[in-house]
Amino acid sequence: MTDNYEKEKQEAIEAGKKALSSLRKAQEYLDSARGWGIYDLIGGGLISTIVKHDRMDKARQYILNARDDLRCFQKELADLNSINNINLDTQDVWGFADILFDGLIADMAMQNRINNARNDVDQAIRQVEGILSSLRLESEL
Repeated sequence: MTDNYEKEKQEAIEAGKKALSSLRKAQEYLDSARGWGIYDLIGGGLISTIVKHDRMDKARQYILNARDDLRCFQKELADLNSINNINLDTQDVWGFADILFDGLIADMAMQNRINNARNDVDQAIRQVEGILSSLRLESEL
């Protein structure tokens, strides 16, 4: 393999690591939002709702960062002619319905959206980790 290919592969690995970092931060904040959401479901009140939304807002920012990072990763992979479709497709979990209509049904719906976003992030993490593992393994051969 040429030096240029190795350089491109290293750039792809670095882009993948950056995407993984953003995804893991999103995962962390979604986990926190999920915990606060459970507390909210069992009667946590306004404070738990506010903290949950704060965690969701932070998760949302990291998801947006991850989307940008994943686009960069895809571009780097395309440079290697190893195009992999990595798609982080989360639902719009950032509604304000349960702040305005704080009740059991709204809280349960929000909790479901948090769980769905968390599953999407987990899937994206597994994809990126798999691709990075393949790139690293290729270097060892």
